[in-house]
Amino acid sequence: MLDEDNTFAARCNMAMVELEPIPEEEEVSQKVYGHAHDLETAGRVDVSGDMTRFDAERLRSLVYCQAELTGSRRAREILDNWAAFLPKFRKVIPVEYRRALAEMAKASLQAAE
Repeated sequence: MLDEDNTFAARCNMAMVELEPIPEEEEVSQKVYGHAHDLETAGRVDVSGDMTRFDAERLRSLVYCQAELTGSRRAREILDNWAAFLPKFRKVIPVEYRRALAEMAKASLQAAE
């Protein structure tokens, strides 16, 4: 969620979700955002795997696809000013989803022991 004026929490049911900033974990690969990316993937973004990591990369890919596939000037503005916009995004996580992730991680650790 792009929360430019930092008011989303006041308009959201915080009993059901948690908000957190998008962490800057990894450098985004130029290969992923090359000019042929939208043609190779037809705008699809890989959301498989660990959904608790790579948020900034996944988000940038979504915005990139929006810009390329729709010609969105707003998406292009966000990409052109990524460092300024990234801190304004919030990850919206349902409380029950976070609980389920924690339970799955715990079960995975127990199975590995």
